[in-house]
Amino acid sequence: MTKQQSAWEKVANMLRARSLWMLYYCTGCGAIELPPTMTSRFDMERFGIGPMATPRQADILLITGYLSTKTLRRVVYTYEQMQAPKYIVGFGSCTLNGGIYYDSYATINKLDLYIPVDLYLAGCMPRPEAIVTGFKKLMEKIDKGEADGWKRYQENYEWYKKNQLDALGEVYIHDEFHE
Repeated sequence: MTKQQSAWEKVANMLRARSLWMLYYCTGCGAIELPPTMTSRFDMERFGIGPMATPRQADILLITGYLSTKTLRRVVYTYEQMQAPKYIVGFGSCTLNGGIYYDSYATINKLDLYIPVDLYLAGCMPRPEAIVTGFKKLMEKIDKGEADGWKRYQENYEWYKKNQLDALGEVYIHDEFHE
């Protein structure tokens, strides 16, 4: 249930929905469908959606496949670097239930236990048509003020952090770039 939006929020959401920059975290086969979606046949830039190289300028984080516990740590780190408002799109069954790796000890099932997912795209792998349709649906949700995963993350931060810690032990990254 969404609360009533102010006039300013309506205008801001309308503008946000028409200029989206995406950062893709390509962890699986769903990433194969992104290049055709960006090229001339499907041309997602006509909807105002384009690629971005860093999380600080991106609005959408695409998770295009299964996540291991090792990659979940980096996805959380990336998500927390993004500026609000930010949206997550999960590709295929892997982000829902781990896909064909559902019973692996190292695969994360149910991504939305760790970070809020605003939209799931059906298909294994979702076709470019499904990706474009999904982006249109995300734009509608943003326009209506219904894509509020970033608010849920702020409001339920302790719950998300507890789930992250249960899965990872700690969320901080220890490597030569983050020490």
